[in-house]
Amino acid sequence: MAEKAKKNTAKKNVERKGQEVYRKRLEKHMDELRWLYMELYNNGSMFAELCSRMEQFYQERNAGLKRLDESREAHPDWYKQNDMLGMMFYIDNFAGNLKGVKGRIDYLERANVNYIHLMPFLDTVEGRSDGGYAVADFRKVREDLGTMEDLESLTAALHRKGISVCMDFVMNHTSEDHEWAKRARRGEGEYMSRYFFYDSYDIPAEYEKTVPQVFPTTAPGNFTWLPDIGHFVMTTFYPYQWDLNYSNPRVFNEMMYNFLFLVNRGIDIMRIDAVPYIWKELHTPCRNLPQVHTIVRMMRMICEIVCPGVLLLGEVVMEPEKVVPYFGTVEKPECHMLYNVTTMATTWHTVATRSVRLLKKQLDIVNGLPKEYVFLNYLRCHDDIGWGLDYASLREEGIQEVSHKKYLNDYFQGYAGDSCSRGELYNADPVTGDARFCATTASMCGIEKAGFEQDPAAMERAIQMDVMLHACMFMQSGIPVLYSGDEVGQVNDYTYKEDPKKKEDSRYIHRGAFRWDLAERIDDPDTVEGKIFARLGQLEEIRRSHRAFVSEADTWTIETWDPSVLCIGRYYEGERILGLFNFSEQPRTAWIKEDDGVYEELVSGEERRASDVELPPYGFCYLKIE
Repeated sequence: MAEKAKKNTAKKNVERKGQEVYRKRLEKHMDELRWLYMELYNNGSMFAELCSRMEQFYQERNAGLKRLDESREAHPDWYKQNDMLGMMFYIDNFAGNLKGVKGRIDYLERANVNYIHLMPFLDTVEGRSDGGYAVADFRKVREDLGTMEDLESLTAALHRKGISVCMDFVMNHTSEDHEWAKRARRGEGEYMSRYFFYDSYDIPAEYEKTVPQVFPTTAPGNFTWLPDIGHFVMTTFYPYQWDLNYSNPRVFNEMMYNFLFLVNRGIDIMRIDAVPYIWKELHTPCRNLPQVHTIVRMMRMICEIVCPGVLLLGEVVMEPEKVVPYFGTVEKPECHMLYNVTTMATTWHTVATRSVRLLKKQLDIVNGLPKEYVFLNYLRCHDDIGWGLDYASLREEGIQEVSHKKYLNDYFQGYAGDSCSRGELYNADPVTGDARFCATTASMCGIEKAGFEQDPAAMERAIQMDVMLHACMFMQSGIPVLYSGDEVGQVNDYTYKEDPKKKEDSRYIHRGAFRWDLAERIDDPDTVEGKIFARLGQLEEIRRSHRAFVSEADTWTIETWDPSVLCIGRYYEGERILGLFNFSEQPRTAWIKEDDGVYEELVSGEERRASDVELPPYGFCYLKIE
């Protein structure tokens, strides 16, 4: 009995401590959260319900996740360290299902990955899924991938290995197969009010005057006619994705409950999909409206109250001046991290033009931002590449937008500019000539072409370009993320054309199944896979071993006096490293107005001076001051 009483006392002490922790977090944010909520909704009863449910989700959060929260609260810069390396993949492509991923954790560790992004895995309807971004049930895993219990088991196993987990939170819309949409379609007013329904085209016509189209060729317009109920419904993306009406507080509350349910399954990073679109207002572009920032700020505070170990990652695929506001301010932060989309596209522009001018300017903008702002850097991801470049700057060089987009698409298809790239267009518009591009990193670097032509010299050059681009990405401010398969040089997968459900979507060219047969060669230094895996591993080890690679380091670009050579400097706590990158297939010499001291080249271990640095084709070096 005494032992039982002791356990009960200990349990009550833990509960009391937890209640005190929660109370302090709530008090810190309560006034601002209430003010923002009432400003947006002016509904006290709905706010009271939100607060009650938040506390309920906190109580349901398991002890392991609460310990992780406390650890991260004590070390809020945990995700800004130089050992952070991400990888994104589709569960089925990578390992079949969630249990399969659990069985491949050893491979993730070998790849030095400590943050994985599981591409959309929630319940959706085949044929109407948009790659998983049309969610039919926010609390159910797709049956072929497993169960919520499998997800919890996986996240717990990953946490034991120090690996964080990211997932997509698709909050702009639901699938037309979601329970809310089904009930709305049956004419239930409460559920119709969660979307944008109109019984005539008058109001949709007004929206269309100011709202741009996302997919003008494959899904024109922003509304879909539903003949069975005689209404139009707003569908910004595809007809089976119905936009949610966030002016309805019930929508915000319920989506926050879904959010908290998912983070309680062990998710560490929530990627907020299509965040600029979530607030709609007539006579506006329905993009980047002030209310969006109010919602994201409230989400940030809800996280800091209930689950402060969880990060918000914003998907904002827009030009830099529209991206940065999603960080919020240092005093009132919104997203913890954002994708560095523009730098990714500009990097490939640099490959095609052999000119680093625009990339240097882009990096200068990013480097000038507060150090609290963290970008995720990547070369390729699950999506296509849109050529949203800084055309105002390019026009100063005599480069025009329409002709340059055509050149880039021709180049990366292998048709222009002495290109070795291979890939396909996506959403090509025959009227405007605009299009996006799809391919893997390896195919864009020439590994596919060299392999097909059995050209050893071309293959070595392609591998060198591939590694150089990764080295450049690792040098930039923020967190590097690999797209699964890039670590072994996986090329385009054309088998999607044999699948009737995929053949019309060229994005599947870089969404092929992970080639485990290639991964078996990573220990063979004579293979493409072995060369890339080992060299990336060396770069990752260098990054982990030098504090100058932390996200908060001072980062800047340096003039090299060669149009094809980029130089990035990093400095932190007395350590200075310079990275030089040759974007040309010709040897180049960089002239740097730094001190003429002796540097250690971190890749080779050799001593070098930084005044005149000779670089081979697609060569690079990391120079650390002695």
